[in-house]
Amino acid sequence: MSTPPALSGSWLVRTLDSAAFAQAFAQAALAAVFTEHLIERTAGRIAYITIIAGLCVFGAAILLVRRREFALVRLAPTTLVVFLGWALASVTWTTDTGGTVGGWLGLLAVAFLAVVIGNTRDTLQTVRALADVFRLLLVVSLALELLSGVFLDMPFTFLGIEGDIASFGPVQGIFGTRNALGFIAVLALITFYVEWRTVSVRPGLSLFSAALAALLAAFSDSPTVLVLAVATAIATAALGAVRRAPRAIRRSVQLGLGVTVVVGAMAGYLLRERIIAWIGAGTDFSIRSELWAQVASFVRFEPVRGWGWFGPWSRTDFPFNAINYALTDRHASALSAYVDVVLQLGWVGLLIFIVFAGLALGRAWLVASERRSILYAWTPLILVTLLVDSLFESFTLHGYGWLMLVLCALRAGQSKSWRERITDSSRTPDAGGGGLDDTTTGTHRIAR
Repeated sequence: MSTPPALSGSWLVRTLDSAAFAQAFAQAALAAVFTEHLIERTAGRIAYITIIAGLCVFGAAILLVRRREFALVRLAPTTLVVFLGWALASVTWTTDTGGTVGGWLGLLAVAFLAVVIGNTRDTLQTVRALADVFRLLLVVSLALELLSGVFLDMPFTFLGIEGDIASFGPVQGIFGTRNALGFIAVLALITFYVEWRTVSVRPGLSLFSAALAALLAAFSDSPTVLVLAVATAIATAALGAVRRAPRAIRRSVQLGLGVTVVVGAMAGYLLRERIIAWIGAGTDFSIRSELWAQVASFVRFEPVRGWGWFGPWSRTDFPFNAINYALTDRHASALSAYVDVVLQLGWVGLLIFIVFAGLALGRAWLVASERRSILYAWTPLILVTLLVDSLFESFTLHGYGWLMLVLCALRAGQSKSWRERITDSSRTPDAGGGGLDDTTTGTHRIAR
């Protein structure tokens, strides 16, 4: 006998509304986006698109079922909507309408997954879901590197694994490039540290996770890892100093730190050649310098609005094919998120992107400096890593980098923005909701 439609609908609603389903969705979405390279190399691009589209359908269903818990204005940061709107507007002047629509849909889909996660999981639950995903992916990366470089002594070319772990790197794991592996390993280290400080898992598991991430970061032999590690360490020390400062002088400490950052950035620019030589990134910087010079020649033709949004470069679309032809190379990005935004969306797009990311970092930093829980440090530290890495890579404009940027911006906006003054009388406390105070760790663990 078939189940009556009413009972079937009731069961489906209860499932979509449950904390367990929200947890499973968050882990599945994070795993899918972070394994984009692995899925595409093993099952094809269509398979990846289908997975993301299916997750978006589930995400929309979750938001629909939980619609009474959210105010529409709180779902996403305004600056994110403006950036997406400008990228969509570029379809009117792009060199390839189909390519721009496809690139924009990819941008929107990943942003939507981040919005669903951010509105159904709080910070601690997000950290724990990310930590579980990072552990699995890093273990798989290490296992495949050992299988390729030690046990079989042969490269796995279909995954981009060169099998150089026996000679201590560089290794790529399942992420395609050593810079991608190094970047993800640094994100994982920050996440594992916060997970350990919140006593979310056993100390032994925390130690194993941190050691695994540090090992793969070192074996990646990525010059950007050292830069990211130094930037994160400085940000951690600065945030700690602000948190320990008496409230009466905290504003002065913040101002002093701001001046120090500006002076440090100027000194770093003036001493860039010595710094590049010190970290052994001369070859990488030379490649980027030539690429950026070539990009600049095309930016001059469309400085305000850019050439249209594509995300990762298409090999057949102008001006990307012309840039690669001039350099006799096959770059898939401008190797800098900021340069890529200027090329594709012009100076207007770059201004919107900087406001979007800058507001997120500012809000997250203020929240972390005012609240005692170490949990609030996760968002600004991740954002520092994303924005510093954006100087050398375009990861934050698509895939997992874009997912993390939107997720952190959403988390910062929920904690520190004009939206806090909006009262939503229909909102009820929920263990899985994004509006809970993250210091209530006991409730979060029960929900998990």
